[in-house]
Amino acid sequence: MTATVRNPLSFTERLQATGTNFTDKANEKSRPASTRGALGRVLESGVKTDMEHTYYGFSNAVSAFFEMPTSDARKLLPAHLQPLEVQHTRSILSITAFRFTESLVGEYDEIVLSVIVPPRVEPGKQLPKAAFFPFMVGTTSDASREHAIERWHLPHYMKAIQMDLKPSENMMAVAVRDGARPILDMTVTSHEFRPVRDLYNSFMIDGNDHYKVNIFMEGPHAEHEEERGQLALHEHEMTAGLTIPDVSDTAFREQWLRGGLQTFEEMERI
Repeated sequence: MTATVRNPLSFTERLQATGTNFTDKANEKSRPASTRGALGRVLESGVKTDMEHTYYGFSNAVSAFFEMPTSDARKLLPAHLQPLEVQHTRSILSITAFRFTESLVGEYDEIVLSVIVPPRVEPGKQLPKAAFFPFMVGTTSDASREHAIERWHLPHYMKAIQMDLKPSENMMAVAVRDGARPILDMTVTSHEFRPVRDLYNSFMIDGNDHYKVNIFMEGPHAEHEEERGQLALHEHEMTAGLTIPDVSDTAFREQWLRGGLQTFEEMERI
């Protein structure tokens, strides 16, 4: 990738006087600034949004890709988007779990179910690592759900869910529940962690309006294709668009980010 990428932290000096503050974390603030990375520098600046970017700090984000029927993917996608296939009749279901620690609406956990689609490549800009159409989002707080619907037009399950993210040295176990009803259980395994700043596209719709937003994911990152992660989907409104027996239960790609920063650029209508 040879294109110049705009530094999301370059705006902070001119906004330090805004008085808009994150809730500082004792363990984060106690670390030397030189070791705290992107999230630490944003926390220190006291900025969580500006005219061009919105920032979300997270302690953990795990994502895995699973094969799904292309027939399901086409039903979930709007007409202007096409699924990316790994082989004939088999498309890609992405499941991403976040533990957000810094945001405009406080701390919350989030689960995102998406269909992978071809990215939109822009001349002279960084090549997107992947592109998503989120077809269902669940969150543990009403405030975060309202924020994501209003700001990003993301489709949500309209009740607060419960999420349990249990990290160990080599694995993250994710359990998502709606009261006593299970929604999904997923494990993502680790690999060697290296710092990254990757670009992703996310596509959304609101009625007849189509949108795209660029999202940067920054932090210590592990990725592999060793097929160790597992998925169990359960019958629930959040999984209603999926033919569950035909979704692979083994991940073919796994990613894990620790102590990172998610940066949204301005949303654009397409």
